Amino acid sequence: MTTLTKTEGSPATTGSDSFLSVRDLFVHFTTEDGIVKAVDGLSFDLERGQTLGIVGESGSGKSVTNLSILGLHNKKSTSIDGEILLDGKELVNATESEMERLRGNKMAMIFQDSLTALSPYYTVGRQISEPFRKHTGASKKEARDRAIEMLTKVGIPHAKQRVDDYPHQFSGGMRQRAMIAMSLVCNPSLLIADEPTTALDVTVQAQILDLLKDLQQEFGSAIVMITHDLGVVANMADDILVMYAGRAVERGSVREVLKAPQHPYTWGLLGSMPRLSGDVDEPLLPIPGSPPSLLNPPTGCAFHPRCAFTDKVPGDACATERPVLPTGRAAACHLSAEQKQQVYIETIQPRLG
Repeated sequence: MTTLTKTEGSPATTGSDSFLSVRDLFVHFTTEDGIVKAVDGLSFDLERGQTLGIVGESGSGKSVTNLSILGLHNKKSTSIDGEILLDGKELVNATESEMERLRGNKMAMIFQDSLTALSPYYTVGRQISEPFRKHTGASKKEARDRAIEMLTKVGIPHAKQRVDDYPHQFSGGMRQRAMIAMSLVCNPSLLIADEPTTALDVTVQAQILDLLKDLQQEFGSAIVMITHDLGVVANMADDILVMYAGRAVERGSVREVLKAPQHPYTWGLLGSMPRLSGDVDEPLLPIPGSPPSLLNPPTGCAFHPRCAFTDKVPGDACATERPVLPTGRAAACHLSAEQKQQVYIETIQPRLG
C-alpha cells in the first residue's frame, strides 16, 4: 500500500523503502501580482508497482507537484523547497543534465492534452523512437522497431503503417495511446499520468485505464494518477491523496476514502458527483464558493471559508490554526473523530447512498 507518512508541521522523515518520497514540498511562483503558493508543504511516499491518485479541484496543486518531480518548472520564476527522492536520488537540487538523463528514462509523464503535447511537425514513430535512441544509444532501425512494438502494445492497429503518420492523422484515443507508448518506451519506473482521459468518451476512457493497468503489471511501474474524477481514482488507484489549496487534506486507501471520507472537502467532492443509483430529479450538491486565491490563501484551514461545519469547532480554530495531517489514515480537520463520524452518518452518508 502507498504510505504517506509525513505530517505537516512535524519533523521530516524519509521513507527509506519508498521508491518516490516527497517531503515538505513548497512550490512558489513569482508573478507581477505577488508570490503564488501553488504547493504549500506537501509530503507523500509511493512504492514500486503501486498507484497513487491525487485528486482535487483545478488549482489545488496536483499538476504543479508532479511537474516539480520532473523538473519542468521555469527556475527563474519558481522557488522549490523541500525534498524529492526518486529511488534514493535527490531531485530538487539536481542539475538539468541529471534531470535529462532521468526524464523519459526512469520517469515519464502522460500529459493531459496529447494534441498539444505531440509535435505536429514529426511523425508519431519518430517522437516515440527519439527518447529510446537518446537513452539507449539504439540505431534508427532499432528505435523504429521499438516504436512499432510499443504502438502494437498499446493497441494501435496496423502499427507498421501508422508509425509514419502524424499526430493529426490519429483520433483522440489513438493519440493518447501514442503518448502512453512514448512514455513507456524506455520502461520507466515512475509514470505520471496527468488527466490522461480528459476529453475522451467513456468507452475510450475505460480502454485507456485498462491499458495503463495492464502495462503497469507488465513493467512494474509506480503510477501517480492526477485527476479530478473520483471514478477514475476508484478504478485505478491503490491510495488517494486529496489536495486543496496546495495542501494535502486527506489520505488513505481508495476503499477508506471513498467509503468513509473524513474531510468536509472530500464530502463535498463526493456529494457533487452524479450517481447511477440516485434519483434522476435529485439536484447535485456543489461545494459552495470558489477555491481561494493562492496569492493570498486563507489563514488556518484553507477550506474554512467554504466549510459548512466550522460552527462545530470551538472558538475560531478553523480560521486561525492550520490543521496538521497525522500519519496513517487521516484528514487535516479540526473536527474531532466523533464529530466527523456523526456528521458523516447523519448528513453526508444519506446523500451518497
